Amino acid sequence: MQNLPKSKLIGSFRKPFVTAVCLLMFGHASAGDSLGDMPAGDYDLDLTHASVIWKVNHLGFSTYPGRFTDFDVDLNLNTADFEKSTVAVDIKVDSIQTAYPNPEKEDFDKVLATEWLKSAEHPSITFSSSSVSALNGDSFTISGDLSIAGKTAPVTLNAKLNKAAVKHPFVGKPVIGFSATTTVDRTQWGVSKFAPSLGADVAIEIEGEFVHVGE
Repeated sequence: MQNLPKSKLIGSFRKPFVTAVCLLMFGHASAGDSLGDMPAGDYDLDLTHASVIWKVNHLGFSTYPGRFTDFDVDLNLNTADFEKSTVAVDIKVDSIQTAYPNPEKEDFDKVLATEWLKSAEHPSITFSSSSVSALNGDSFTISGDLSIAGKTAPVTLNAKLNKAAVKHPFVGKPVIGFSATTTVDRTQWGVSKFAPSLGADVAIEIEGEFVHVGE
């Protein structure tokens, strides 16, 4: 080995050492436990590891993204009969967030919430599952009713079971993680301003980690 100053020599070993310690403590991209190993019942959303993101076509020039920052999900997991699991979602409309600049000139987030989504009269967007399909590998669907601005229409989410762990390495409790996507036509809920120039179709991406209640 070439002669290196002590500080550089230590630094050359530090990163591999830290990586090795992390691998020993937490494993490396472990596959997780099977669904059948997980306890059934209610799971609470870990909001620090969850997101609801939406994307809409902007005049064909770009895809404009936004998100909601205040939401909750009630998950009841049936591990013996996955199709009997249920999901209920509540999203606070006023938590809509974009990267629109110069809010002191125009608070576009507030415009979206109050004028487009009628948050004063309908402060929440809700989804309630009516059916859950069987797992096909790690994929499944969730069908249910989506309510926006006082109108309700059926929606199907394409979902994925990402990972299940009977004992999460940090939380120390049973944790399960899901992703879900869907595309909705906003005009079905009366949110039709500037459509179709500003895309009527809105892509929705959901991520969530859930911690078993009572552990």
